[in-house]
Amino acid sequence: MTETMYELPLVSADLRAKILAAPRTTDAHRDLFEQTDAMHFAQAGGKATEEVLPSPLTIAAWNVERCLFPKETADKLRAEGVDIVLLSEVDHGMARTGQRHMTEEVAAHLGMAYIYGVEFFELGLGSPTEREFCEDTENARGWHGNAILSAVPFNRVALVRLDDHGHWFSTEFGADPGQPRIGGRMALLAEVETEHGPICIVSTHLESNSNEAHRAAQFNILMDAIDDFAPDLPAVIGGDLNTGNHMPPDFKWQSESLFENARDRGYHWDGTAEGMTTRPSLITRHPDRTMKLDWFACRSLTAQSSRIVSSMNGEVPLSDHDLIVMECVRE
Repeated sequence: MTETMYELPLVSADLRAKILAAPRTTDAHRDLFEQTDAMHFAQAGGKATEEVLPSPLTIAAWNVERCLFPKETADKLRAEGVDIVLLSEVDHGMARTGQRHMTEEVAAHLGMAYIYGVEFFELGLGSPTEREFCEDTENARGWHGNAILSAVPFNRVALVRLDDHGHWFSTEFGADPGQPRIGGRMALLAEVETEHGPICIVSTHLESNSNEAHRAAQFNILMDAIDDFAPDLPAVIGGDLNTGNHMPPDFKWQSESLFENARDRGYHWDGTAEGMTTRPSLITRHPDRTMKLDWFACRSLTAQSSRIVSSMNGEVPLSDHDLIVMECVRE
C-alpha cells in the first residue's frame, strides 16, 4: 500500500537548483528522485457518491494530453455513464494548464473521489506548442501524472514505479535537454467495492520513447505488483500502453510481446474495441501516423461491451487520444 496525502509536498528551491545543476546520468537521477518527496505518495481527494459499484460497471480510460479542458472532459465522460475513470497525462500546477489541478476539477464535475500520482516533476514549460498556452514563466508545482476517479471510496491504494533510471533525464537514453524532468512511468492501483465483491483497478502509462522489450518489462513489473497487491482479486488495467511506438518501419502494435505475456498470466484483451485511438490535437497538431495505443487488460472480469469514443468536442479535439470505454462484470 501507498500512503495518501491531501497535498503533495512541493519541490524546494534548493532541490530544484540541484536538479538543474546535476549531471544527466542514471545515478544522479536516482538520487534526485529519492529526494523528491511527492514521488513517494499518492494524492487523495474528491468525494464518492456511491457505496458499491453496480454490475455491470462502466470503466473508461483516457490519455487526456495535459487536460486542457476539464469541464468538457468530464462532460464527455459523464455521457458514457462511467463508474470508474483511468486517466493519464494529467497536469497539476503546470503553466500550460493555468496552474490548475485538472484531476481535481474533472472529479468535482463528475462527483467522484480520486487518487493522483506524479509521473514526472517537470521543470520546463513543455514543447513549443505547449508554451503557447502558458501565461506564467514557471510552473507552480510541475506535476504531470496518472489518476483514478471512482464513484465509490477506495479501500486501499498503491503507487507502483515502472522505472527509476531517468529515461527522460539521462542523456544516455536521449533525454530532451529542453524538457528537464525527474520521474518515470508508473501505475496507480486501487481496490474498490462492487455489488459482487471487490476488484482491483489500475491506471498506467507505458514508455513511448523506447521499444517493445522495454514496455514488456514495464508491464511485467506491473503484473507482479498486482499479484502482490491483489493476488486473489479480479483486475483491470487500463491506459496508454504506447504499443507500436518507436518500432519502425511499420509501428505495428501487433509486434508487442506484452500482449502474449499478459495472456500467459491470466489476462485477456477482450474489453478493448477495435480501431485506432489517436488523432491530431491542439498540442499534437501534425502526428506522423494514427496509432492504437490504448487498451484494457482484464483478469477474472468478463467484458460485455466496448467502444472507442471520439475526443472531438464539436470542432475542438480535447486530446490527441480518443477515450476507450468498457462494460464488464466480475466472474
